[in-house]
Amino acid sequence: MIHAIESEAFSNALVILGAAGIVIPLFARFRITPIIGFIMVGVLVGPSGLGSLTERIPWLVHVTISDREAIEPFAEFGIVLLLFSIGLELSIKRLWQMRGTVFGVGAAELIGCGLLIGGALVALGQNPIGALGLGLALALSSTALVLPMSGTKTPVGKAALGILLFQDVAIVPIIFFLGAMGPMAQDAGLAALGWTLLLSFVTVGLMLVGGRLILPRLFAQAARTKNPEIFLAACLLVIILASLATTAVGLSPIVGALVAGLVIAETEYHREVEVITEPFKGLALGVFLITVGMSLDLAAIFGNWGSLLIAVVSVVVVKTIVIGLLLRFAGARRATSAEAGLLMASPSETTLIVLAAALQAELIQPSTAAFWQTVAAIGLTITPLLARFGRMAARRVEMREHQVDIPGDTDEAEERAIIVGFGRVGRLVADMLREHDKLFVAVDSNIDTVAHGRRDGYPTIFGDVARPQLLENLDLERASALILTMDDPVSLVQLTKRVREWHPELTIVARARDPDHAAELYRAGATDAVPETVESSLQLSEAVLVDIGVPMGPVIASVHEKRAQLREAIMELGELDAPPELPREKLRKP
Repeated sequence: MIHAIESEAFSNALVILGAAGIVIPLFARFRITPIIGFIMVGVLVGPSGLGSLTERIPWLVHVTISDREAIEPFAEFGIVLLLFSIGLELSIKRLWQMRGTVFGVGAAELIGCGLLIGGALVALGQNPIGALGLGLALALSSTALVLPMSGTKTPVGKAALGILLFQDVAIVPIIFFLGAMGPMAQDAGLAALGWTLLLSFVTVGLMLVGGRLILPRLFAQAARTKNPEIFLAACLLVIILASLATTAVGLSPIVGALVAGLVIAETEYHREVEVITEPFKGLALGVFLITVGMSLDLAAIFGNWGSLLIAVVSVVVVKTIVIGLLLRFAGARRATSAEAGLLMASPSETTLIVLAAALQAELIQPSTAAFWQTVAAIGLTITPLLARFGRMAARRVEMREHQVDIPGDTDEAEERAIIVGFGRVGRLVADMLREHDKLFVAVDSNIDTVAHGRRDGYPTIFGDVARPQLLENLDLERASALILTMDDPVSLVQLTKRVREWHPELTIVARARDPDHAAELYRAGATDAVPETVESSLQLSEAVLVDIGVPMGPVIASVHEKRAQLREAIMELGELDAPPELPREKLRKP
């Protein structure tokens, strides 16, 4: 009998769980997406990394994965769970509202990128049908990577979701088309495609109708047991059955998972389902990313890096331009178009599936398929970097489109407060200033926040205070106060220190996360730093004590005493010569 430690499945599980336990916290600490971490783990433990040394160092077999195919089913299940969770966030009504993006921009992107890339490959000597297959494969974008980074509710996320939904549905017709065009294809190829599409429509329709009748009853019975394991089993059963149903008629299993999510989203159980399946989705998605890293052959990349670099850059540039122009033509803002174009510019995990279909149909050579598979793997690896470049490009476009003009019809010589950050805290500060007839202007780096503020009548401008030019344009010399409400502790300290050096007499009031952060802000030069956790805790304590019958006088006295203790703690932490004055107490002074 083989001991557990000698089992391949055991060692694979050890590597995967170890990667999840180490990579996610480590990369979160440095504010780096775990996506890169999982891919790096795949490279490290894969056949071209430490896995290549197992014959010389036998014990490495316990910390490497030698068989990529052994963990691919778990990776595919991760993608299925991801599409299921996307379906939970949608609804049939919302999906219908997105039909223009799905069938308009999505179809145009796939056809446009496919033809452009395919045409370039024909010019390089590839046969036309094979070039078209390669073009369609490379035109696909990664649902598994794009949507976790963009979300589905932001403007970029909505645009990406619409395009990706069409691509996921189009995978099966593309595969059938390639099979029908192959030299070994039978005359029944197109007929088989038509029959599959008919079965697909019928199956999806039955799932939508039957699911609305059956699933509420199924989850009601599971909920009555008050057993989380039963509820989880019901969720997984629905996901697997839906995926098997679409697979049986020739569709991708991710389509079935998406439909199942859409149906459950219409029930009252969708929040509980979303919470209970979240941990499995994250772990399984990590397995998928490890398989992506394992597919990278470092020796082949270094030996052919010039051609691979040209191929990756060419695909990224073509897709960025096409997606950006199509979204712009569809009415999206320039910033949204630029960010979405870069975010979706790399190939997809489904690119590998389409390449395999083209190879099986003998439309491309094995060496050609291997080259473009490496390109797809590199593209998946750099997707987080493209997302970051996309956000940077979007910010630059927004800054160019929205000049720093302080709105309002008051005298420019009049003093006004500057509120940096116009979220919930900044808006509340603005309301209080307005209540006391104090002039102010708010600054935020999120253009949607700025648009909402202006629509609601607040004097709001777009800008990034990290840029010295913006601070100069705000004319802080004549500002009555600078109020910093951003939820970024590091930026708050840096900005406070910089402004204090330039304007020694300016009143700077900053939002602090806790007493330690408040002390750091005082050292940086803040006039007042309000620890939000402290004040919210004191107010909560005051409410509890009064509600349980303690007289108001002693309650207020104890709250004052606790605030004094905290002030002393902040003094000690900040090495201050005088006690910091809390704004709340200032307002109570006569």
